[in-house]
Amino acid sequence: MTLNLEARPAPPAPAPAPAPASGPVTRVVLEIVKFGVVGGSGVLVNFLIFNLLLRGLGWQAMTATVLASGIAMATNYVGFRFFAYRDRASRTRSRIMLFFAFSGLGVVMEIGLFWLGYHGLGLHSVIESNAAKALSIVLASTFRFVVYRTWVFQQDADRTI
Repeated sequence: MTLNLEARPAPPAPAPAPAPASGPVTRVVLEIVKFGVVGGSGVLVNFLIFNLLLRGLGWQAMTATVLASGIAMATNYVGFRFFAYRDRASRTRSRIMLFFAFSGLGVVMEIGLFWLGYHGLGLHSVIESNAAKALSIVLASTFRFVVYRTWVFQQDADRTI
């Protein structure tokens, strides 16, 4: 019987993970997709609550849109913080306050645009009121995208992604 006391070479190190897409266009496209996923879920929450309150429970249109937008804003914070912008500096109190301040401005824009369509243009039917709601959400969301990525969920200074 022979005993082999030679040291065995260490197994090769695993290959490094592929680098994420680093082109600026790719990063922005990915950011827009993530923003769309979170925003889309917020829009769903917004429309469900809006229609439940307005059509199902008979609430006033402006009350329904304010409450629906506020609830969607809160659910969007969770989605943006833990999914879309989880790799960014955003845990500070000032960033959270900025999120709700800018979201609040977005809600005011959304409500104003909805008011214009619903009361100003008389869009009262189910289809018309939902179209006014959709257009107001799209316009306010464009504003939100710009301010969230610029001031609220800023890129960490030492990160390249």
